[in-house]
Amino acid sequence: MLKMSTRTEAMSDKQVRAQYTREFKLEAVRQVRAGQAIAGVAKVLGIPKASLGNGVRLAAKGALGGSGGSDKADRVSPEQMEIARLRAEVARLRMERDIAKKAAAYFAQDTLRGTPGLTQ
Repeated sequence: MLKMSTRTEAMSDKQVRAQYTREFKLEAVRQVRAGQAIAGVAKVLGIPKASLGNGVRLAAKGALGGSGGSDKADRVSPEQMEIARLRAEVARLRMERDIAKKAAAYFAQDTLRGTPGLTQ
């Protein structure tokens, strides 16, 4: 009886390959071409880095396709595009914030070292 339940679980654990619309792929590639790191864009958009890297290479060749050709899947709502754009902007702003924090800590440490009477 245990074997049957294990077999059923194994059948239901099939991985489904994600399909992305052409517009989604193009937007992701546009963000990479704009200077953002592939890893960062992939993380923000929730896609594998390898998929995004393949998309960038295909776009460079002019061979970037859509998601199987169905009309319904090719449509991306303006809200979805706005969400993708905002996620990318949030990632960029977080990166800038982290850089500013590190710079402030560096200069604060430098200032403390130059203070007379302070021993470290």
